[in-house]
Amino acid sequence: MKRRLGVVPSEATTRSGREATGVGLIDTASPVPLIRHATTTSGALNFIYAVIAFKNIQATYRLQKTSWQGDPCVPRYYMWTGLNCSSAVPSVPPRIISMDLSNNHLTGRIPEFLGKMKSLTIINLSGNNFSDSIPQTLPGDGNDKKKLLLPILATAASVGLITAVLLLIILFYRTKRSSKDPRSSIVANKRSFTYEEVTVMTNNFEKTLGEGGFGVVYHGNLNGNEQVAVKVLSQSSAQGYKQFKAEVDLLLRVHHINLVSLVGYCDEGQHLVLIYEYMSNGNLKQHLSGEYATTPLSWANRLRIAAETAQGLEYLHIGCKPPMIHRDIKSTNILLDKNFQAKLGDFGLSRSFPVGSETHVSTNVAGSPGYLDPEYYRTNWLTEKSDVFSFGVVLLEIITSQPVIDHTREKSHIGEWVGFRLTNGDIKNIVDPSLIGDYDSSSVWKALELAISCVSPSSSGRPNMSQVANEL
Repeated sequence: MKRRLGVVPSEATTRSGREATGVGLIDTASPVPLIRHATTTSGALNFIYAVIAFKNIQATYRLQKTSWQGDPCVPRYYMWTGLNCSSAVPSVPPRIISMDLSNNHLTGRIPEFLGKMKSLTIINLSGNNFSDSIPQTLPGDGNDKKKLLLPILATAASVGLITAVLLLIILFYRTKRSSKDPRSSIVANKRSFTYEEVTVMTNNFEKTLGEGGFGVVYHGNLNGNEQVAVKVLSQSSAQGYKQFKAEVDLLLRVHHINLVSLVGYCDEGQHLVLIYEYMSNGNLKQHLSGEYATTPLSWANRLRIAAETAQGLEYLHIGCKPPMIHRDIKSTNILLDKNFQAKLGDFGLSRSFPVGSETHVSTNVAGSPGYLDPEYYRTNWLTEKSDVFSFGVVLLEIITSQPVIDHTREKSHIGEWVGFRLTNGDIKNIVDPSLIGDYDSSSVWKALELAISCVSPSSSGRPNMSQVANEL
């Protein structure tokens, strides 16, 4: 059947509450018509490269696209600006159905391959400066084509930008299909490094960033200009090959502004290495009660870090397909970049969560003392509410800067200690004294109430992460 091009009516309005910046939301109130075409995509390539390439487009064309992080379509609240996706059906991943490239002052020709791009139904090219006619690859009957010719002459966009963006959308959906195939080994791709390359990037493991039961984290330099953190797992590490593989597989297929990015890995003989983006401000615990606590975080920054962590965790719970449970949320696994933006790390214990009528996964208990959900510990039933409990403990740390477990206190666990102190109704005995009263009492009360609800002994009494993120 011959595909037809037509003009979309412009009476509809944009979605409320979202501000268009750079490449904005589709402005259907504009009198300029939109280009239409239809259908599906096919093939198999890796999503993470599409995301990386999108970021390169941002840098090359200087597009202010702060929302271009994570999955373009889910969660819907964090959908990329300039894109619109089909409604989510549990068995069918959402598809990008429209894209807005309007008002970017771009020039050039409409690329001919547009006629072969089948994943989109609407592309808005208004407000740019095009200098040629409609390509022959955009078929339609003679009348349709004449109607579209003049509007398109006035409203098309740059070949380079459109070509790159559309091709990368194809890459993303090709990956969506291929990700359904079972994998018995770690995905092979260009981000696999040899141990010799790891030795070079760390300058023979010269500078240590941290150390733990898992092994040692070293400072590295990739290609001479990109700082990285290189985690070398010790052969005696409790985080064995299974956890190593789980983390690599997860971080190769998910991407979000509040999840630490995996730059690469090494899987060579006995050498297991994870290479992450470098987080120059360490982890949250260091700033609450560790070596950086002498310069305390402001209350506003603490709330922002909590909100960013919640958004990353919410993405794991509802944005990933299948959903993921982190299982090891704690303040040392919340990393801070040079701008103090929070990113959740260490996914070695993560587990996929069933979709549908099942509400839990039966699994051996794993996690960190003090952060571990007591219900999960008793029943071996893992749910997304187990992560909520752990997040609640972190939120109490953020408010108080107290250790999670301290046997010298009247109540050793931080949750019990805060509850005990709250009986007096005075938050001054709870809030980190280093803030010296520089906080809004109402804001602290709300944060405390949210944290207490998260650490409820029963999972049924806890909010989900979407509710937590919205509250913060």
